[in-house]
Amino acid sequence: MAHLATPAHRTELLVFQPVRRKQCAECRGGPLAMLVLEDGVPRCLDCADLGHLVFLPRGDTALTRRSREESGLSAVVVRFNRRKGRYERQGVLVEESALARAEARCLADAEARRRRRVRDARRRAVEDVRFTEAFAAEIRRLFPGCPADRARGIAAHASLRGSGRVGRSAAGRALSEGAVVSAVVASVRHLDTPYDQLLMSGVPRHEARRRIAVAVEGVLGGWR
Repeated sequence: MAHLATPAHRTELLVFQPVRRKQCAECRGGPLAMLVLEDGVPRCLDCADLGHLVFLPRGDTALTRRSREESGLSAVVVRFNRRKGRYERQGVLVEESALARAEARCLADAEARRRRRVRDARRRAVEDVRFTEAFAAEIRRLFPGCPADRARGIAAHASLRGSGRVGRSAAGRALSEGAVVSAVVASVRHLDTPYDQLLMSGVPRHEARRRIAVAVEGVLGGWR
């Protein structure tokens, strides 16, 4: 029976997926989907005493590793790649009960990861609420005349996680005055002036900002 030497000096049984039609030299059954080479001749899995094993295709590294850990008998399944001129792993043969135990272990891990993701999401949500409140409070400190609802809206928009907006920058997370003012100015520009309409009408951004500068400063002055 063919074996494969591993880096840990442990041999592995080899099972082949033939690229040509093969017949078992012992029971004459075939064509064979998988075979074992013994003394240079092909034998089916049943004749090689491997027929009770189940095939686990490659793809799930954790499941493969755990299946082999749980299985008293296992084999590596390979197939010859003619284009590359080498044998490539297609999966493993393991005991069915071992595969079931390995699947249970992986499911337990998946559930643990799911619970951790839920906990992390809750923690981030609490952190986001606290940060948004702190950002809104800083807006109100710098612009006492800014309505509370407007301050909260600006803070929520600027500090949205994953948005890339000023509130998520290093300066924003530090509640630096520059970052807070930038968030307020952006809000005023879009909501209290015709800035967006100017852009939509083809006015270049810098020219549009110049045209609304007085209006922006008027709102900010009233809030200060």
